[in-house]
Amino acid sequence: MAFNARKIIAASLILLSATAALPQGANALDAKQKQEIGDFIKEYLVANPEILLEAQQALKKKQADEQLQQAQAAITDNEKEIFQSPYDVTLGNPNGDVTIVEFYDYNCGYCKRALSDMETILEKDKNVRFVLKELPILGPDSMAAHKVSTAFRAIAPEKYGDFHRALLGGEDRANEETAMAVATGLGVSEADLRKKMGENTQDDAVKEVYTLANSLGITGTPSYVVGKEAVYGAVGAEEIETKVTNVRTCGKTVC
Repeated sequence: MAFNARKIIAASLILLSATAALPQGANALDAKQKQEIGDFIKEYLVANPEILLEAQQALKKKQADEQLQQAQAAITDNEKEIFQSPYDVTLGNPNGDVTIVEFYDYNCGYCKRALSDMETILEKDKNVRFVLKELPILGPDSMAAHKVSTAFRAIAPEKYGDFHRALLGGEDRANEETAMAVATGLGVSEADLRKKMGENTQDDAVKEVYTLANSLGITGTPSYVVGKEAVYGAVGAEEIETKVTNVRTCGKTVC
């Protein structure tokens, strides 16, 4: 019975669509016919509201599939900028067989919790290349911290891993003051940092990462790129490790 009702609803919707396409549009049905079809659809949906949930789930899946396809195309078109940008720092094995790219903001609470995921992956897997892409999207403090981190990265790239762990792992809000304290604590003078910050007025690094994030459909942090897949949110070390294993096994994140 439910199956037949669904077929009737589908037929009704097709009929409505078809008549709307005619020159006279919805006027192809008289008022009584339109009322009867509308009442029937309403009555059935009220009696079977799970159909609305199914439709919502189908819409979410369709949107997720479209986002995945968009991201895959963007990864193919921007491989150099994503995996080999001169603005990034690489942790782990620089010659690793699989690369994980993380987009993060130093004031992102989920990024702070995901720091342990990165550490777990790097500790367990000595053949992973882990690329850091700072995406300052959480206000002026994040942008101010970014300017310090960019200057520090330019002056002492070999110490950037320590800087990253200290600032992201800290309890205080990241801003110019806290970022400067971390940087000077690692041996780079404030004078040198401010000089480098003054030279970097165009901030090509942040322009590039904003463009990439937009192309990949990234609207929050942390987000990752593993293989040809964009991964949104703090999904945890285990899920990322599974994707890495799959890339090694079959060349894709899902085998």
